[in-house]
Amino acid sequence: MLPTATPTDGVVIHEVLADEAARYARHDDMVTGGPDRARDLDLWLSAEGSVLVVDRLPGWAAYPRLSGPGRLFALEPGQVGRYRANFRFTVTTCACNPSWYYEDWLILVANGEVKSDGFISREPDYDVDHRVHLYGGSRRSGKR
Repeated sequence: MLPTATPTDGVVIHEVLADEAARYARHDDMVTGGPDRARDLDLWLSAEGSVLVVDRLPGWAAYPRLSGPGRLFALEPGQVGRYRANFRFTVTTCACNPSWYYEDWLILVANGEVKSDGFISREPDYDVDHRVHLYGGSRRSGKR
């Protein structure tokens, strides 16, 4: 569920967290600001004229490892991009007691103003799916 009212300029991040430690109780938070706010999501936003370029920055995931930034998409005005990924993170640095936590991401990015149902009422112009098996092996099959 998306918020009913969002700012119409700058970067708007609507984060939804359902954590096992909190019995998967939903927690919503909305943050606004300039393009640098996207770094909180390991994204780099830049403009090339009227085109919004969205790159994925390397993060701290134990798997899959990213060696450097990767281009996700370049959005013309009015376009929407969807990025899906999952990650396995290590909680400790000691190999003698490995602890893990997992994240499953769905990030929607628009170049320009989006109506309140704009992310769910239409298919995105770009769809990048980087979900993997979190212990190696072949790519995940099937759609969710």
